[in-house]
Amino acid sequence: MLNLLLFLLTKKMKKPSLEELAADIQGGNEQLLNTVINDYKPFVKKTVSSVCKRYIYESDDEFSIGLIAFNDAILKYNQDRGSSILSFAEVIIKRKVIDFIRKNGKYQDISMDRNLIEDDTDSSSLSVEQVVSVEEFEKQQEIEKRREEIVDFQEHLSEYSLSFNDLVEQSPKHEDARLNAIEIAKRVVTSNELMSYLKEKKRLPIKKLEKQVNVSRKTIERNRKYIIAISLIMSGDYMYLKDYLKGRLDK
Repeated sequence: MLNLLLFLLTKKMKKPSLEELAADIQGGNEQLLNTVINDYKPFVKKTVSSVCKRYIYESDDEFSIGLIAFNDAILKYNQDRGSSILSFAEVIIKRKVIDFIRKNGKYQDISMDRNLIEDDTDSSSLSVEQVVSVEEFEKQQEIEKRREEIVDFQEHLSEYSLSFNDLVEQSPKHEDARLNAIEIAKRVVTSNELMSYLKEKKRLPIKKLEKQVNVSRKTIERNRKYIIAISLIMSGDYMYLKDYLKGRLDK
């Protein structure tokens, strides 16, 4: 009897899987649906970004399409088909986002595997093997894109007489200092005057910044290289590098 009680308590305390949550949601738990959608926003954002080949913000139309698709995936998911709900949701999201992109003519560079994702058959009928094939191809694509992005960023840094070694050596050691530097970079990027100065002079407009931020000149100068690098990432087409900063950029 005691063993049975311990088993039931353990089972009760175990965190339910997404598949179990989906079953509960399909049973009519709308409040749980909102919670799950909110918890999986990073997954939706990453999936949509992989299709758009750029970092997606929550204010973007593509992100809204992704959320709607994720909602549909949860409601339509059938565990008997064999694939995981995230694999199924990923296919649904990509298909819906690609449909949106094609209708609006927003991008030209869509992954060559779109024919698999956009097949006229119901996405829920895709086999696990097909999903894996899509995922493996995209993983290789992502690795190559990351490599190209890093090379491009290195070249961009060199225009400012900076290198990755400089960033490693001069990156702020404490989290608070890094967050302050990122906030300063945000100020640079959102100001046409400051950003134009940075691009033209290839150096940070320290005097102008000093008047606009609640940070000492000494602190700005000490973190100058890091601030420039973050400003270049935030203002450039660096989807993967922005991904590393996404939690802080959204604050």
